[in-house]
Amino acid sequence: MKNIILNDVEPGINPDSEELSRIIIERIGLMPKKKGSTEKMNQVLLQLYEKSKAANREKNPTLAIMTVEEMALYAGITRQTMYDYLKRWLTLNIIIKNSFIDRNNKVVIGYRLNGATLENAFEKCQVRVKNNLEQTRKFIVELQRIVKNEKIKQSAVSEHIPD
Repeated sequence: MKNIILNDVEPGINPDSEELSRIIIERIGLMPKKKGSTEKMNQVLLQLYEKSKAANREKNPTLAIMTVEEMALYAGITRQTMYDYLKRWLTLNIIIKNSFIDRNNKVVIGYRLNGATLENAFEKCQVRVKNNLEQTRKFIVELQRIVKNEKIKQSAVSEHIPD
C-alpha cells in the first residue's frame, strides 16, 4: 500500500455531497499529496457512483465504466496525471479495471466502482486495509521474536568468550 496517506478530517455540520465526498477522498488517502494540484478528485468518486447507479438501473454494466480521459476531465487534471492517481485507487480496491466492446467493435478500457454501490466498494477497500494491517502485525510479532533470539544468541556468545 504505497503512497497512501490517511487524513483524520471531519465534515462540518450538515455537509452536502460535495463536502462529504471530498472528506472521504481525503480520509482514505486518494486526495493529491500536493496542495492545489486538484481540488476536484472527489468528482471522480461521485461520477463513478452515478455511473454505477445508472448501469444498475438500465441493467447495462458498460454504463458503469469510466475511461481515464473522463476521470481526468472530472478531476481537472491531465490524463497522464490521472494514471498516476489511479494506482492508489486500484491499490485500495475502490475501483477495478474493466473493458468492453462498443457499438463500433472497438475495445474500450476503463474503470468502475468495485461494487454496485459506494458502500460495497468501500467494504472491499476496508478488507484490503485490514489484510495489510494483519500482515503487518505478523511482521511485528516475527520482528520481536527475531530481536529476542538475536539478544539471547549474543549474550550466549559473550558468556563463552574468556577474559
